[in-house]
Amino acid sequence: MGIRFLLNGEAQDVDAAATTTLLDWLREEKRLTGTKEGCNEGDCGACTVMVTDADGPKALNACILFLPQLEGKAVRTVEGIAGPDGELHPVQQAMIEHHGSQCGFCTPGFIASMAVAHMNGRQDFDDQLAGNLCRCTGYAPIIRAAEAAADEPVPEWMLSDLETADLLALDGGGGAAFQPRSADELADWYEANPGATLIAGATDVGLWVTKQLRELEPVAFLNQCRDLAGIVSNDETITIGAMTSLTDLGAAIADLHPGFAELIRRYGSVQVRNAATIGGNIANGSPIGDGPPALIALGATLVLRKGADRREMPLEDFFVDYGKQDRQPGEFVEAVRLPRQADSLRCYKLSKRFDQDISALCGCFNITVADGQVATARIAFGGMAGIPKRAATVEAALIGQTWTEEVVRAALPGFAEDFTPMSDMRASASYRLQAAQNMLLRAFHDSQGTATRLLEVTP
Repeated sequence: MGIRFLLNGEAQDVDAAATTTLLDWLREEKRLTGTKEGCNEGDCGACTVMVTDADGPKALNACILFLPQLEGKAVRTVEGIAGPDGELHPVQQAMIEHHGSQCGFCTPGFIASMAVAHMNGRQDFDDQLAGNLCRCTGYAPIIRAAEAAADEPVPEWMLSDLETADLLALDGGGGAAFQPRSADELADWYEANPGATLIAGATDVGLWVTKQLRELEPVAFLNQCRDLAGIVSNDETITIGAMTSLTDLGAAIADLHPGFAELIRRYGSVQVRNAATIGGNIANGSPIGDGPPALIALGATLVLRKGADRREMPLEDFFVDYGKQDRQPGEFVEAVRLPRQADSLRCYKLSKRFDQDISALCGCFNITVADGQVATARIAFGGMAGIPKRAATVEAALIGQTWTEEVVRAALPGFAEDFTPMSDMRASASYRLQAAQNMLLRAFHDSQGTATRLLEVTP
């Protein structure tokens, strides 16, 4: 199918299979081998490139980025981050001066992430570079390089992408892929093609191609459906479009529910959050997806659409069993809606690595207390069952009771009635059960003002 985008400042007209990844195309067709293949699943950052559109520059993983997702955008690889006459970008010069590279395999990805952060004026480098792994240099000289370049001006050649991106889009459709321009176009097409694969951010579907070597036809890419992205608020509800990225959701929800925003900060990496969508996070039905437990605890309602018809349901009812959701053929996730409420949400993610790791357990607690008694309790977990699930027995044991540690401890056995967790490579069943109990205790102590975050506790 025909795709048009800018690559290092030059227009590209590409006719390739719909599920050709940017990484493969760069290395095999363009011989731009600076962008590396490491994990090929969006985990190591060696393939990071800069992608710019009307919303500005983003760092993305080229290994799970399909070419149709680039239509009308501007791409810069490490070769194009340097100037047209060989001038070094400030982050490249700083990496040299601060000895930020040894073997060099990861360096192009670091350069791309650092260049995006530099262009966006971001100086939270521990977060911005968490998706780039280095085995030999160590992170200290790389962070020093990023800090040294932070106040340098953005080179002129980098600014040109902001002027030309999003102006090159061709008409959607054609070939083995469909690119609807609106939710209405998608609804009509998907109703007629219910067996198709819908691709939003491709952070999950991308692995079907790179790891499982699956053939995906027909497919529809949703990145042109701007009316499926964004957040609309009123006095009663907050409606989040299915194509809203995790990055945008985290920024928008931070003032309302900071615990949810902090959970999103640990969702994958910057590169993954820039691509991943909240609709995809829900629709894939993962039992360990980090979005659904928080949304369920907040009382979210899911909006599903098939053709011109819509239906709504509590989000927890969407997940039926492992790998099974209450979604009809040709029906897609259109939005998720939250009731406006005072913030009482606490979310805790347990994983072997703090950054960029899949949860062994994710617990979210939305407990309100009035006059010393528990007025409402919504407690949801990922990783405790084959689906994201509420702790109904524990909730019932708390509601109407005095909010004390004694009451909380008395409710802990209820977790064994609500869940039968499994053992796998991330945690044993007994560990998960004990950890879930500990998370409720943590929520109680957190509500009493006790310092409970490991990264903030000092001796």
